[in-house]
Amino acid sequence: MRDTLPLLDALNFPPIRRGRLEALQVNLTYRCNQRCLHCHVNAGPTRQEAMTDDSLSVLHQVIDAHPVQTLDLTGGAPEMHPRFREIVRHARREGLRVIDRCNLTILSEPGHEDLAEFLAEQDVEVTASLPCYSRENVDRQRGDGVFEASIAGLRQLNALGYGDDDGGMVLNLVYNPQGPSLPPPQAQLEADYKGHLAEDFDIRFNHLLTITNQPIARFGSSLVSRGQFNDYMQLLRDSYRPENLNAVMCRNLVSVDWQGYLYDCDFNQMLNLSMTLTGLIGRDRAHLRDLLQLSSLNGNPIVTRDHCYACTAGQGSSCGGALKD
Repeated sequence: MRDTLPLLDALNFPPIRRGRLEALQVNLTYRCNQRCLHCHVNAGPTRQEAMTDDSLSVLHQVIDAHPVQTLDLTGGAPEMHPRFREIVRHARREGLRVIDRCNLTILSEPGHEDLAEFLAEQDVEVTASLPCYSRENVDRQRGDGVFEASIAGLRQLNALGYGDDDGGMVLNLVYNPQGPSLPPPQAQLEADYKGHLAEDFDIRFNHLLTITNQPIARFGSSLVSRGQFNDYMQLLRDSYRPENLNAVMCRNLVSVDWQGYLYDCDFNQMLNLSMTLTGLIGRDRAHLRDLLQLSSLNGNPIVTRDHCYACTAGQGSSCGGALKD
């Protein structure tokens, strides 16, 4: 796989600084039961990286002591971490909003048959990736049989009350483009998804979140191999909207890797671009332990490269979907 970091300029993107820390996005493991072409984590069944007991202990301390509001669990397939349920229970006891970034097929994997019931019992928000409402497109991107297993997972969640109009059990879907293009308008695509999934499969969900593909990892490598990398980067730069800078997720979120190290976002984590913190003595990488000593990250500079244009192009992009309609 080709490394795209040397192709991402460190000087072009406008400087931005942090606001109030509201969310921890924790990458529990790079292991996954799928191996998707667009995955910026390069996750897959053979990956062994998983958060250690020591780092989990510090995570619990941060949850207890720091005024974060949201714990966003991601991977890989975060549910494949052996202590996933313990982490969820702890965060919910502390009153945190918990988001599970679920690939849906994990719900039918051996050993996870009761996972959907657990998520409902803990009132966990499910953000589920479904890159299209067509079997052909999903299976092309994610593998044969993935669409059928995803629909089965959605039906499990619907049966438990997820996706109802009252919004009590939140089920959001995630869309990303099939190739080197920007997502279509989020509101219109959400209406299309809801219409097709309801009519064809009697599936309901709350919101669709559109995410722009990042020019890194597998997707970035495929662009380089096809000679499309420079054109895609130019599309992102040409579509830049400065007003999106105020809403980018890195201003209020910290990404945590499986070793407990901190990054400004999940994409920087995959590029190994560590968060910049002043006062680190004897080491050059910020860690979860540092959050126990800091009351605020306000004003902290955010590490940027040209891949950041993916979050500010067009309607904007974040782990919560488009930044504006």
